[in-house]
Amino acid sequence: MTETPVKLSVLEKVGYSLGDLAANLIFQTLMTFLAFFYTDVYKIQAGTASLIILVGGLFGAFFNVVMGAIADRTHTRWGKFRPWILWTAVPFGVMAMLAFSTPDFGDTGKILYALITYFLLVIIYSANNLPYSALSGVITGDMKERNSLSSYRFVAVMIAQFIIQVLLLPLVLISGHGDKAAGFKTVMGFFAVTGVIFFIITFLTTKERIVPAQTKKSSVTQDLQDLVKNKPWVIMLFVTVLVFITLSLKGGMYIFYFKYYLHDTAIASYLNSIGFSKFTVWLFHATGFQWPNDPATSGNSLFNASGIIFMIIGIMFSKPLADRFGKRDVFGIFLLLSGLFLFLFAFYSPDSIGIVFITQILHGFFYGVTIPLLWAMIADVADYSEWKNNRRATAIIFSAMIFGLKAGLSIGGALGAALLARYGYIADAVNQTAGTVSGIKMSVSIYPCLLFVLGVVLLAGYKINKKMELTIEHDLKAKRA
Repeated sequence: MTETPVKLSVLEKVGYSLGDLAANLIFQTLMTFLAFFYTDVYKIQAGTASLIILVGGLFGAFFNVVMGAIADRTHTRWGKFRPWILWTAVPFGVMAMLAFSTPDFGDTGKILYALITYFLLVIIYSANNLPYSALSGVITGDMKERNSLSSYRFVAVMIAQFIIQVLLLPLVLISGHGDKAAGFKTVMGFFAVTGVIFFIITFLTTKERIVPAQTKKSSVTQDLQDLVKNKPWVIMLFVTVLVFITLSLKGGMYIFYFKYYLHDTAIASYLNSIGFSKFTVWLFHATGFQWPNDPATSGNSLFNASGIIFMIIGIMFSKPLADRFGKRDVFGIFLLLSGLFLFLFAFYSPDSIGIVFITQILHGFFYGVTIPLLWAMIADVADYSEWKNNRRATAIIFSAMIFGLKAGLSIGGALGAALLARYGYIADAVNQTAGTVSGIKMSVSIYPCLLFVLGVVLLAGYKINKKMELTIEHDLKAKRA
């Protein structure tokens, strides 16, 4: 194993982070609006949409293990992982556009089209994002540089999240002139082109510096045996699944929370009181566009914006806290705190708009601290495997993260659609039943909180604390030298 010691340039950190911005323009849309797109735009029944999201997403998640083995055995003059980012850039963009198109088929045709395009999109996503994630483990072996790289990366993630969760629905309504199907097609086309450009920049600006020794080879069977014996890997797999179930569930249900639980008059009054309505009129006056007048859409956009802004602030605290106290302890404490603020949503009345926003801000800040640490901990798990077994299978280690991410995304999205069906949701109805509204409220509060708490409990068995981080880093540097 060889490593070229180097301090990463700002250009390389930014170039690497653009790859996650590109991927998250699509991923955040899947996580936040796929159930809404299928039920309210493409008019697929909620129960059927739940099954499509679950089956398609789990298939893509299992494909990550295969992709990890393939990427670890890729040998090109550009490295193991960078070529995959280049090779998948255009297919990723094409499938993103197709998955959010609405061809005029019958009920069966719509289901088949949604299933096929979603299957293909999640496969391409695996072939792109698994090597991309593994790339961070071979760009540098320095723990502090890796923490810094993760912080850059997740500022880019937050930018993408801001664009999707705050601006996507208004942009859809504006570009489609009120037609959500046409708007989704236009906006996703723009995101696809932007993503292709960003992936190419990532390929051109990054370099793989940790190179496995040519004499050390292992079989896929050996890699998998190392994985199942790697307790930190197993724990992080389950933690990742729980985190992304939570993000997908609550993220996908927020639009329904604003549309059917919170009162429109209270939302409109709050937006007027803080000057948001006047601001949007001023902002769009010069362009000739008009911000949508729907209070639920505006409220949901500002709600997401406030959380994301404070997530970004939280990310800024992540590296210094992790450097001082260790990733595991900081991640667990702040994940628990963010979960407790989700729990508070269960107690607010439909008119308590101000306190809803304050709670979202605090939840966003505490969760923001954890965001870079999850990925940096996976890179540490790859180091732990090399330290313990004298073998490094970076991509298959990172396949745990992408498997957990996609499995969580699929289960969370499917769970949201299934809960809508279970509680009797009727798409585009003016009003829902009391049972439906209660189910929507629990889906953004109690259920997500319990999942975060369970993740914190699992972290008790994760042994890579601050002391072990330093030991692993020191021993691997000596070995590579």
